[in-house]
Amino acid sequence: MRRAANPSGFAIDARAAAPPEPARDCPLCPRLVTYRSENAAAFPAYFNGPAPSFGPLTARLLIVGLAPGLHGANRTGRPFTGDYAGDLLYSTLLKFGFATGEYAASSDDGLSLVDAMITNAVRCAPPGNKPTPAEITTCRSFLRERILSLPRLEAIVCLGRIAHESALAALGVKSKAAPFAHGAEHRVAPGLSLFDSYHCSRYNTNTGRLTEAMFDEVFSAVKERLSTGGRISESGDERA
Repeated sequence: MRRAANPSGFAIDARAAAPPEPARDCPLCPRLVTYRSENAAAFPAYFNGPAPSFGPLTARLLIVGLAPGLHGANRTGRPFTGDYAGDLLYSTLLKFGFATGEYAASSDDGLSLVDAMITNAVRCAPPGNKPTPAEITTCRSFLRERILSLPRLEAIVCLGRIAHESALAALGVKSKAAPFAHGAEHRVAPGLSLFDSYHCSRYNTNTGRLTEAMFDEVFSAVKERLSTGGRISESGDERA
């Protein structure tokens, strides 16, 4: 019987595991389904569905955002693509070698990720960019399975408190054991570190809560960790 690889060392029957990506017409959150239908009618050329994770399965870094923006990933079908948050995120990933090509705010711009994957805590665009607690909890099974699907995972970057808390819950780590703070690094499992950043939204950068230098510092720390840290085997043992 095949077991799913995971960073926390607990064995999971792969036959019983949820998929790491929701179906294109995922029905699990009624409010988001209604909003998705409304957007499909208003913006028929948009993707209008759960934005799939972006990046290679060999990634050692997973970046977790909140949810697709209505005119960002909900339009393009690629996380953080088409809005300001993506401008800052992808330019930073290019700067630190986690991406190659040119970011042009389009899913067909040819940009690719290197040793990194991007996903969201909630895969469908929520009204007002604010998912409900129930929606976050419902979508967490996909985040959990996305994490488990990455056998070489060594680092998770959480963009904002909601992403942080959902990732901790997906890993079975209590919030008080790893409190959210910008720039914090938490060792959440053998060979797996979780890094926190304020979300790279226009609001946070316009108000000065997050600067480009602050964002760079987070990814510099991630780069350092990946150059020195271990990785997780399927048994949960740390490797040099």
